Amino acid sequence: MTPAASSLASSLPRLEDLPEVRGRHVLVRVDFNVPLEEDPASPGARRVADDFRIRAALPTLRWLVERGAHVTACSHLGRPKGAPDPRFDMAPVRAHLETLVPGVQLLENLRFSPGETANDPAFVDQLVAGQDAYVNEAFGASHRAHASIVGPPARLPSAAGRQLAREVEVIGGLLESPAHPFVAVVGGAKVADKLGVLEVLAKKVDVLCVGGAMAFTFLVATGHSVGDSLVDPEHVESCAKLLASGVEIVLPVDTVALESGAPFGAGAGGGPRAGESSGGGPSGGGSSGGEVRVVDQDVPDGWRGLDIGPKTAAAFGEVVADAATVFWNGPLGVTEDDRFASGTRKVAQAVATSRGFSVVGGGDIVSALDHLGLADRVDFLSTGGGASLELLEKGDLPGLAALRNAPNAPHAPHP
Repeated sequence: MTPAASSLASSLPRLEDLPEVRGRHVLVRVDFNVPLEEDPASPGARRVADDFRIRAALPTLRWLVERGAHVTACSHLGRPKGAPDPRFDMAPVRAHLETLVPGVQLLENLRFSPGETANDPAFVDQLVAGQDAYVNEAFGASHRAHASIVGPPARLPSAAGRQLAREVEVIGGLLESPAHPFVAVVGGAKVADKLGVLEVLAKKVDVLCVGGAMAFTFLVATGHSVGDSLVDPEHVESCAKLLASGVEIVLPVDTVALESGAPFGAGAGGGPRAGESSGGGPSGGGSSGGEVRVVDQDVPDGWRGLDIGPKTAAAFGEVVADAATVFWNGPLGVTEDDRFASGTRKVAQAVATSRGFSVVGGGDIVSALDHLGLADRVDFLSTGGGASLELLEKGDLPGLAALRNAPNAPHAPHP
């Protein structure tokens, strides 16, 4: 059952709240920060490897085009340092977009200008020059107070795109009116990145399943040994408080571990430590470089946990199967190395077959589900992992606040 639309969603101006768009110029902020790969048909050229975020924006772009608007899209790509960088130019994305919605213009990478991340009014002036209206269809970037996100709504009639509005309806609904039992599965590398949202979820959910490298900090808080696994010692006490908060928290009872010092990651090439449990879909297939074994809840010295074990995956799956609402954010192992992708695959299958309303919070898990052919079996796939977590944690985003204060916004500002 879909959660009821949130009050936050109802406060946003929609496409229908824009003035007549026929013959008008409309600037659309999209989130086309998509992965690229070498194009085998054209050596040296690149192409879009995963167009999920592009496809998510199509209903909005087509709505505008079909009504006669002149549409200009703008996006960032990667993390250039405020200057042009050929590694992050938009040409491959522009070519792909042309095949999907001919006639939509796509500006060069917004982050080639330092004015984007600095929210420079002069850069906002450049973006809105000659434009008659603005649409935010970049939910995945709306937790950033960047020029293209918060600047145009102060100057132009503005609206939430179809996908952004749906994101807010669904994720806001998880906070306000989820069906119970409500289960959250949270993975990833760093407790520090997700502690705030875990504390919020602990007050909302019936069961919280914690996996990925961040689970080892929780295990330390319960007195278990974790060998050489990734731990955030500064947040052990916070994890202990969360464990004592009264919410049911399910932690790993077994772990897939690699002998310390052996390479891991895509192709077993030895991914950086900070990337543990935060990689993409399970397509790496690395299979050499050190012994791998399943260990119990205590990880021996000289070993590093890199995936939840089969007993844990089964336990998570049982909890998910009984849920009326499921929210999942963050991989449960180093999924770019196939040796440590099994836990994420098994939980993905459980979420996809769950009878409850399922929401996947963007990023790497969407890629994993797509790789497994399960993406269409999840009720809602978010385009923004970080944005979805911040919306859950704080109840608002800078981009949403900007839209609510646009000159054509029909609703009172969200309290």
